[in-house]
Amino acid sequence: MPRVILVLIIVTATVYALVELFQADERRIRLMPRWLWAAAIVCLPGLGAICWFVLGRPGRGLPGAREHRPIAPDDDPDFLRRL
Repeated sequence: MPRVILVLIIVTATVYALVELFQADERRIRLMPRWLWAAAIVCLPGLGAICWFVLGRPGRGLPGAREHRPIAPDDDPDFLRRL
């Protein structure tokens, strides 16, 4: 029974890592290109997923830091000043 649980954990982690890999923005993936991460996760079950979670997954950035996103005109102080 413990082997079955271990196998299920490894399979779940591998599938989760692959899904997360393919959903990640390719420009923010660290260390290796996406195809190489996919090969590592599939060829090294368990270890590849752990490496992805620790080394390859895009960082969340600094807490409170906003990503550069376009803002609506009514939220832009320069736009409102020109009205």
